Amino acid sequence: MVSVDQLREFMRKQAEADRDRHTLKVSGRTLEEALSQASIELGIPIKRLEYEVVQEGSAGALGVGRKDWNLVVYETAKKKADEEYLPKVDLDLSAKPSAAGAPVDVDGEVFVRLAPEGVLLKAVPPIGRGKRATDRQAIEKLGARGVTEYRANLVSQVVRDASNEWVKVGEFRYNPTGDSALSAEVADQEMKAYISISRPGPGGADLSADSIIELLKMQGIVYGLKEDVIRQLESSPRYGQRILTAEGTYAVNGADAKIVYSFETDRSNIKLKEKNGRVDFRELNLVQNVVEGQILARKVPPQEGASGTTVTGQHLAAKRGKEVKITPGKNVTLSEDGMTLTSDINGQVILSGDRVNVEPLYVVRGNVNLKTGGNVIFLGTVIVQGSVEDGFKVKASGNIEVFGNVGKSELDAEGDVIVHQGINGKNGGLVRAGKGVWAKFIENAFVEAGESVVASDGIINSNVDANINIACHGKRATIVGGRLRAAELVAAKTFGSINGSETIVEVGYDPRSKAKLAENEEAVQTITKELEEVDLNIHTLENLKRAKQKIPEEKENFLQELIDRRNELIAARKSHHDEIESVRAYLASLKTRGKISASLRVYPGVKIFIKDASLEIRNEFRSVTFISEANLVKMTRYEEPDEDFERRR
Repeated sequence: MVSVDQLREFMRKQAEADRDRHTLKVSGRTLEEALSQASIELGIPIKRLEYEVVQEGSAGALGVGRKDWNLVVYETAKKKADEEYLPKVDLDLSAKPSAAGAPVDVDGEVFVRLAPEGVLLKAVPPIGRGKRATDRQAIEKLGARGVTEYRANLVSQVVRDASNEWVKVGEFRYNPTGDSALSAEVADQEMKAYISISRPGPGGADLSADSIIELLKMQGIVYGLKEDVIRQLESSPRYGQRILTAEGTYAVNGADAKIVYSFETDRSNIKLKEKNGRVDFRELNLVQNVVEGQILARKVPPQEGASGTTVTGQHLAAKRGKEVKITPGKNVTLSEDGMTLTSDINGQVILSGDRVNVEPLYVVRGNVNLKTGGNVIFLGTVIVQGSVEDGFKVKASGNIEVFGNVGKSELDAEGDVIVHQGINGKNGGLVRAGKGVWAKFIENAFVEAGESVVASDGIINSNVDANINIACHGKRATIVGGRLRAAELVAAKTFGSINGSETIVEVGYDPRSKAKLAENEEAVQTITKELEEVDLNIHTLENLKRAKQKIPEEKENFLQELIDRRNELIAARKSHHDEIESVRAYLASLKTRGKISASLRVYPGVKIFIKDASLEIRNEFRSVTFISEANLVKMTRYEEPDEDFERRR
C-alpha cells in the first residue's frame, strides 16, 4: 500500500513540476487558430502542447454574437507526474494479469460515433499503468470524422471521466442517405452468420450495436449472437470485412450404453515380479476368482443427447445413445431389469466375446500322474499343486497353472499357461496357450502362444512361437539354441553362447500364419508330385486304349479312378493355392516392424531374420537392437523395451 509520506512526496514534486511549467494565455477565432498562436509564441510544436479552455468560442449568427476561444496553454510534461513520482506499489487495482502473471498495461482510448441524434464521444479508461486518453486524441478523432461543431468543455469532461459511455458532444449535418449499411449472410447450414458493414457516406451515421442486432433479427438471425463482437463494432467498425457475428449450437448425441465390468478384462496390467531371485506368480492375479452372488458387470444405460439450435432459431434434434446388449454366459444370471450380471457359482470369471462366463476350478492336489487319475481334460481352469510328470496331458478351456515343473508332457489351454518353476520338455514336451506362457525357464521343449512367452531365467534349445513377444528378463535371461519366432519383439540379456551354438531368432510376422503358409506350400509340392504320377498313368492307359480300341474292364475302371483322383488333386491344389494367397496377403498387411534386443551381448552363431531380411552373426556384439531397413538387418544402439512389452495387445 502507499503510505502518507509517499503521497506527500508525490504532491510536493508535482507542485514543483507545475511551478516549472511555462503557461500562456491565448485567444483565436477557432481552437486550431489559438493553438497555432501558442505554438508560435512558446516555440513548441502543437503536439507537445496541453491546454485548458477558459472560454468556448462561438461563430455567432451572421457575425453577431461571435466569441473567440480563450485558452491557457502549457508544454506537455516529458513524463506524467504519476509515472515519475507515484510509488508503484498496489496502486492499480484494475490491472489484469497477463499469461506470464505480470499486470497488463493498456492505454485509454476515445471513440467517435456519428448518430442521427448527433456526435457521440466515448472515453475508455486505461488498464494497469497505461496512459489516459487526452483531449488532443479526442479532437483529432473528431476532426478525422469531419466534425467541427462540438462543445470543447464537454469533450474534456468526457475524456476526464472515461466512463465508457457514449455522450453527445456536438452536431453534424445529418444525411440519412449516407448511413452505413449492413448485409448479412447465413452459412454452414445455418450454423454461422456473417455481416459486412459499408463505410458511411457524407453526413451518414454509424451503426449502433442495437441497430446491428435489430437488423440481424429482421433477417431471421436470432440465435447465438456474439454481442461482444457487435459492441466492439459499434466503437471500432470494420468496413468491408466479413465478420462472424452469430454461431449456432450443434446437437450433441447422447452417450452410448456401456457395460462396466467388476473384473479385469484387459490383462495389460500384469507384470512379472521377482522376490528373493524367484518369480512370484501368486502376485500376478492371473486367475480371477469370483464367489456365488458376486456382481460381475453392470450396464450403464444410453444417455439422452443435447439438442442444438441454428442461428435462425431452428431446433436441431439430438440422437439418444445406442443400446448395448449385456449377455450372461455359463453360470451367470441376468437381473430382471436387464442391468446386472451375477455369478451363480464359485469359480473363475472369463470374458469370451461379449459373454461373461464363470468357470469352476479343477484342482489337482499333487502331481499329474497315475496316482491322481492320469490325464486331465477339463472345461474350465486347472490348477496343479504339484508337477506334470512325463507322458501326461493337461487340457483346459480356461487357464492351466502348475506350481511345480512340467516335464515331457503336453499342456494345452485356451487361456494362459503358468508354470511356477520350469518347463523341461526333454526334446518332446509341448506347451500350447491361446494367450500367454509364463515360466521360470524353458528347456528342450516346444512352446506356442497366442500372445507372449515370458521366461525369467532363460530359454534353452527350444522351439518357441509367439504371436506378439518373447522375453527373458531375469538375472540370467539367456536364449541359447533352438528357434524362436515372434511377431514384434524378442528380448533377452544374452543370445547364443561362447561356443557358437546355433540360435535362430525370427521376428516381423505372425509365426502361426508363417507355419500355415509353409504347410500349404509343402502340401502343394506333394500334390503336384502325385498329380504328375497320376497324369502319367492316365496318359499310358489312354494310349493303350487308342492302340487296342478296347482295354480290359479292370483297366477301364482303374482309368476312371485315376481321372477322379486327378480331379480331386486339382481341386485340393487350388484350395491350397487360395490359402497360400490369403496368408501371404495377411502377412503383407502386417504393420509390425519387428525387433530383436540384447541388453548384454550377442555371440557368433546367432542367425537373425526380420521379415525377409537376414543376418548371420560372426562377431560378438554388446548391447544392440536389430531392426530391418531397406530389406536389410541393421544394428542400432540397444533400445530398452517398453514397460508394456509383455502385455497383451
